[in-house]
Amino acid sequence: MKKTFKIEVDCANCANLVENEIKKVEGVKDANVVFMTQKMKVEFEEGADTEAVMAEVMKRARKVEPDFCIL
Repeated sequence: MKKTFKIEVDCANCANLVENEIKKVEGVKDANVVFMTQKMKVEFEEGADTEAVMAEVMKRARKVEPDFCIL
């Protein structure tokens, strides 16, 4: 399953850091964070609990970029 989220991230480097961190989350098959469009695409692994995965995604994203948010 893939989902697209509208996000707010301050710079392209921050988006890259967030993307790299999100890809490490268990349950995330792939992720793409684009600064120019302010969007994040997350592909979940089969059978993953999307709510739990997204909670961990937010936790890790804010660890590398405190101002990161999903709108």
